[in-house]
Amino acid sequence: MELHVQPQDASCGAVVKGVDLRRTLTDAQVAEIRKHWLEHQVLAFVDQDLAVEDIERFALTIGPFGSDPFFESIPGHPHVAQVRRDADEKTPIFAENWHSDWSFMATPPAATLLYGNVVPPVGGDTLFADQYAAWDSLSADLKSLLAEKRGIHSAGRAYSRDGAYGEKDKGRSMKIRYSDEALAKQSHPIARKHPETGRIALFVSPGYTIGIEGMSDDEAKPILRALFEHQARPEVVYRHRWSQGTLLLWDNRCVNHAATGGYDGHARLLHRITVADRTLL
Repeated sequence: MELHVQPQDASCGAVVKGVDLRRTLTDAQVAEIRKHWLEHQVLAFVDQDLAVEDIERFALTIGPFGSDPFFESIPGHPHVAQVRRDADEKTPIFAENWHSDWSFMATPPAATLLYGNVVPPVGGDTLFADQYAAWDSLSADLKSLLAEKRGIHSAGRAYSRDGAYGEKDKGRSMKIRYSDEALAKQSHPIARKHPETGRIALFVSPGYTIGIEGMSDDEAKPILRALFEHQARPEVVYRHRWSQGTLLLWDNRCVNHAATGGYDGHARLLHRITVADRTLL
């Protein structure tokens, strides 16, 4: 069956059919999938019936396994975590803030894979914001100001002891390991060049960016607020509506993403793998 890729009516995102990810892919298939991934930034492989081992095998065609510093893995699969919410759970929705996964690491991951095992009949969409388009559409003055600046990233607001998923976060079914190691800081270029496409993406997010190097908080905060608003405008956002058996693959180097709720009273279970950026290892 021939691979069929349908771009979505959005700044990024495409639906992929015509491939069975339970099978070992040929080199030609892998190359074609990677080409479409780099072009569309987010790929949704629909109508898949995958075991954890299938997701792991496909992940390794994209790159080596990455690390998940604040998630527990599932037994027997040290690189697989669950994004889980029980039907009766009352905790805040996980990952509602816009972010690029683990951008606070010295070498942020290239990709994330997320597979829908249990998908609610309503709600739970995932939003993706095209950060190539966000950078391209900044004013010339802002581009000039930010071209050589570095954003300061930290996981402290989320995963430290006092963070959103810290010791006060009770009743959550998802296995999160908070730690004061989350308070560490790491800087990255705000105008970040994608190592494979060569394009510039805006690399900040309200989830993890807490400052700008060389600026006081009073100077940096209004600039960051403006960037956060700009980078999530509707014209750069793709809204992915989940269906059972969909595997999502996205490029953390050029998209931000955010979870949504709207499925209270329904269970939701996704399996997640982080893929390291092999171009930077």
